[in-house]
This record gives sequence, structure tokens and C-alpha cells, in this order.
Amino acid sequence: MHKVPERARLFQEETSPLSPFGPFGPRLARLAQRATTLQLAFESKLLRTICENESEATRELGATAAGILKHRLADLQAATSVKDLIAGRPRVLKGPDCEYMAVDLCDGYRMVFTANHPNNPVTKTNDLDWSRVTRIKILRIERDHG
Repeated sequence: MHKVPERARLFQEETSPLSPFGPFGPRLARLAQRATTLQLAFESKLLRTICENESEATRELGATAAGILKHRLADLQAATSVKDLIAGRPRVLKGPDCEYMAVDLCDGYRMVFTANHPNNPVTKTNDLDWSRVTRIKILRIERDHG
């Protein structure tokens, strides 16, 4: 019996009819996932550090708000659109130049973000279509005084 080399067997598995992406399976699967979940960007390196480093978030916001921030970021990363968000009382804020969304954390903190597409999706009435927003930029974490 002819033995198939390990490398050839792996290639055969990748190109099998069961793999929807053929030989580029893993890479295309990551691209497909990226297209179906929200992509996050940050206004500044400091904000990115606070969002990605729990000890930094705790230092800046306190332990409770840092814990909630971690959950809200996980919610954003799991969502396919900002309209999927439920926790944190998500709401649209009108700014002088564009629309924003805010999500409550706790202890009076909220996270504010905006759409971040090269050409943001709009409705027929030229309003931002939040249901089709898949890229956001987190602008700030602030105390909600409103």
C-alpha cells in the first residue's frame, strides 16, 4: 500500500469538498469572521491600553468599572452590528458633526464610539444606518453628566 506523505495528506484535507474555503481555508475563515463581527479601533493609544489591559483600566476607572468595561468590549466583539447590543443602555447621541453611540459602564462612566467606515452606511434619509455599521472607533470613556 502506498503511504501518502503527511504534508500531502494535510493539503488533501484542506481542499476536500467539506472545506468551503479550499486550500485557503483558515485565512478565508478569519476574513469571513471579521466581516461578520464588529471591528474595533481606538481614538488613542492610551484608550487602547485601558481597553486591552485590565490593570490599567482598574487604575484609571476603578475595579468595578474596569470589570464592566471588559464585558462591554466582549459584547462589542461578539456583535455583528451595534444594533445587537443590549447591555449598558446603548443609545444614539447627536453631535455637532456626526452621530455617536454611548453604552453605560457603571459608577457614572460610559463608553462613547462612532461609526468608522471609510464611507459610513446611511439610510434613504441620509441618517447613519447603525444596523449596517460593522466598524466602530471607541472615542472615549467619560463620566456621564447628562
